[in-house]
Amino acid sequence: MISVRPKKNLGQHFLKDEGIAQRIAATLDGFSHLPVLEVGAGTGMLTRFLVGPERDVTVVDIDAESITYLEQNFPMLDGKILRDDFLQMDLSQLYSSPFCVIGNYPYHISSQIIFKVLEYKELVICCSGMLQKEVAERLAAPPGSKTYGILSVLAQAWYDIDYLFTVNEQAFIPPPKVKSGVVRLVRNNRKEMNCDETLFKRVVKTCFNQRRKMLRNSIKSLLPKEHSLPDEPLLDKRPEQLSVEQFEHLTNLLSAL
Repeated sequence: MISVRPKKNLGQHFLKDEGIAQRIAATLDGFSHLPVLEVGAGTGMLTRFLVGPERDVTVVDIDAESITYLEQNFPMLDGKILRDDFLQMDLSQLYSSPFCVIGNYPYHISSQIIFKVLEYKELVICCSGMLQKEVAERLAAPPGSKTYGILSVLAQAWYDIDYLFTVNEQAFIPPPKVKSGVVRLVRNNRKEMNCDETLFKRVVKTCFNQRRKMLRNSIKSLLPKEHSLPDEPLLDKRPEQLSVEQFEHLTNLLSAL
């Protein structure tokens, strides 16, 4: 049997606390009928609480050492252990119907993982797992919060998000320098945006890139110089004050201009 060395360049911090792994696996209890894709399986600490006769589990990891370890220790996943870069995968080649994503996500790409999930929002019904605490809090932050930002709005447009619990540094090998947070994203009932989705993303990013400015000033760059903004009370707010629905309204306002 080989061992797996945590690799700094891959952002690997292996969870060693079985109780926490079991709690993370339990976040999918309401979705036991759906296939599961585990991202960054590492040494299989979470995997062992996911596999079972009633659940279709696939794991993906970019690390060759981890893949060899998983193949040796999880023979029941024969053909379901993939060495690949999750961020580069075409998930529609793996799944044509709804599935769940779970993992102890590498901190340095955790936001990118969420954006990847959003690309497949029609297929990913639930996404849960552990992120850097700061990113987890940002995901679940409500309007008006200091941590509410681009990731919050774009994710909350399509998912109901709950921050579940915090995990201390000592639960990992090696211990990270920051705390971790476990979140769960569950697909909401939204079928489509009430505005142009591409423009919506551009508006959200433009506003938060100048988050200290009132919207009236930050969105000027999205309009030709000859267009003046209407007398709209919403434009006197700052981006962190707006809900998803208000960003939709703002997008339609700009689209009309």
